[in-house]
Amino acid sequence: AGAMSEGRPLRLLGLHGYRQSERRFRQRTGALRKALRGRAELVVVSAPHPVPGGGEDDDGDDPPRGWWFSGPGTFEAGEVAAAPAGLEESLSAVAAALAEHGPFDGLLGFSQGAALAAMVCALRARGDPRFPVAFAILVAGFASRAPAHGHFYREPIALPTLHVVGDADAVIAAPLSRELAQRFVEPVVLTHPGGHFVPAAAPQKKAYLDFLDRFRPGQGQ
Repeated sequence: AGAMSEGRPLRLLGLHGYRQSERRFRQRTGALRKALRGRAELVVVSAPHPVPGGGEDDDGDDPPRGWWFSGPGTFEAGEVAAAPAGLEESLSAVAAALAEHGPFDGLLGFSQGAALAAMVCALRARGDPRFPVAFAILVAGFASRAPAHGHFYREPIALPTLHVVGDADAVIAAPLSRELAQRFVEPVVLTHPGGHFVPAAAPQKKAYLDFLDRFRPGQGQ
């Protein structure tokens, strides 16, 4: 335990899914945060764009949000969007969160947030100074189908990533998440039998901690 207990916990910037928010994502990642306790701290930021139409659990103060839209006020992961909107504001919001609340070690993205985190990884791998992160955990991620976003995936992304894939995910089908993993140089892929959520049962907890231990201060990374 010696060296393990001396290092500070890693800090992860959390990027929520489409139609979620910082508060909603915190509510849904309680098990994950408990699993990572003492090893990694999760700080969540809200996407800049409110989703039109709200939702059934919309309380007015906390509208559901998105990172970009594939159509006017809508989003479909599989849509080949001719005019995607809102991504630049979201990249700026992530850069601002990293600067204001940092330093951060890595990103943890879920669904559309994982797709955004992958784009941030691509920019980071190209040396973009706005995104000083060393790795990312991408849960239920996918590659954007929008031709305007194609440049993110032109070359293999050289940043360490853990890709979490739900075999029963009905929102982002497993093949989409596997396809995103293939855009990275050395992806670690973790499959779980569940659906569209951030899993934190014992097998996934072990995989998260094994991956994160590579980046802990003093671990010779």
